[in-house]
Amino acid sequence: MLNTVTGTRGIVTAPHHLASQAGLAVLRDGGNAVEACVAVAACLAVVYPHMTGLGGDGFWVIAEPDGRGHSVHGCGAAAARADLSLYAGLAAVPTRGPLAANTVAGTVSGWAAALAASGGLLPLDRLLRDAIDHAEAGVAVTAGGAAIAAAKGAELRVQPGAYAKVFEPAGRPLAEGDVLTQPLLAETLRTLAADGLDGFYQGALADRIADDLAALGSPVSRADLAAHRATTPAPLSVGIAGATLYNSAPPTQGIASLLILALFDRLQAAECDGFDHVHGLIESTKQAFLWRDRHCGDPAWMHGEPQALLDDAEALDAMAARIDPRRALPWPQPPQWGDTCWFGAADAEGRVVSCIQSTYFEFGSGLVLPQTGITWQNRGSSFRLAETGWNALKPGRKPFHTLNPALARFDDGRVMAYGTMGGEGQPQTQAALFTRYARYGVDLQDAISAPRWLLGRTWGEPSTTLKLEDGFDDTLYAALAVAGHHVERVGPLTAMMGHAGALVRHADGALEGATDPRSDGGVAAW
Repeated sequence: MLNTVTGTRGIVTAPHHLASQAGLAVLRDGGNAVEACVAVAACLAVVYPHMTGLGGDGFWVIAEPDGRGHSVHGCGAAAARADLSLYAGLAAVPTRGPLAANTVAGTVSGWAAALAASGGLLPLDRLLRDAIDHAEAGVAVTAGGAAIAAAKGAELRVQPGAYAKVFEPAGRPLAEGDVLTQPLLAETLRTLAADGLDGFYQGALADRIADDLAALGSPVSRADLAAHRATTPAPLSVGIAGATLYNSAPPTQGIASLLILALFDRLQAAECDGFDHVHGLIESTKQAFLWRDRHCGDPAWMHGEPQALLDDAEALDAMAARIDPRRALPWPQPPQWGDTCWFGAADAEGRVVSCIQSTYFEFGSGLVLPQTGITWQNRGSSFRLAETGWNALKPGRKPFHTLNPALARFDDGRVMAYGTMGGEGQPQTQAALFTRYARYGVDLQDAISAPRWLLGRTWGEPSTTLKLEDGFDDTLYAALAVAGHHVERVGPLTAMMGHAGALVRHADGALEGATDPRSDGGVAAW
């Protein structure tokens, strides 16, 4: 059984224990929470390559010790050549292969922007040290990583590039306990440490990246890389009883995560994990997703204003009034996919960081660049092949993102960072763990370890049911079914519910952290 981990001088939580240790080591060496999260992010790219990597995107929400909050969006736009003519004859953007690798990878630019704003002092070679070591020496493949490699190998090994060379060196998917070494990725990280993170987009490393992308058939060019910049929009926020919640602005679904909790705050639900709690969050999710799916995407192309909605108490009251406390709204809506790594850190100064990054599908597009070992994302496969409308493909347009890092400031001085992988499930899991901890006073680790639910489809499954893990009170499953939910029990704790994590800094400086028993994660503190 996992227990909440405590500390006073620093804490890190991540879905792989080696990444948590890398972040804590940076804190011990005098780094701040942002620097620790860069170390975590780089390490995850090595030890959890099926979930994240340098070739993906990332988002940050940062709470500063003086009460300020800010965010970083390291997300790339569609290539200049990624227009409808490139996909002529296709009904949709492919999910694998060169045409799926159609957006710039923004993760590394996000690291640079976060570091520039953090005031940290440690050199890059220190921040990337553990990631480089793990890439060179190798790391044991986890059970989860092995299961994904086996399930997805057939569609990945046929892609152009170095996937099979890197991830199937013995001619088969890596099994649990096999040692994965990535010398090319180690050299790429070493180059970034020596030349600076901007080298990913300009310079000799950028040339190698662009050459590989071109040779493999991706539309992303050297000019697309050079034109990319991370952005720093203000995070979205909304007030609820006892706290102010923060999340990332579009093109992410941060608005959905905030709406769920703002709507639920208006409902009556006395018992944790009782019918009113679970049904209320599910129905709040539906209302939030309806708004999200009509409006949310690249802010340059949006017609709705998310912060204005969050500031409009009457509009939120009206949305909450559409929720029937006893009946389920007919569902489904089209789902949003994605596998992801959320992680967070807090330092002794009072800085708290919530961060998330991803290559979208497991191993992204499947393109592993032969000169650098970078796995390139397929985030742009979510674009619609349409002239106009929601998330329609346009050169320079940023795709809709499921990624969203959450953060809360409580009126009593606590600051909480939390999040999860899981695409469509991210806002749902965030809502479950936050309400358990914040509204009902459940222990932080117990709030994550407790059974969860997921409304909608999961990877490889056609059903759009309300999926619930075992462990709730037996009467809940029946009550939800009577209310009109299409209940499907999925057994004990399962990774389909995401890999969540959370940490809390108390007003007196005490730190708490928790990780998900569904993941390979760990909490490191001192």
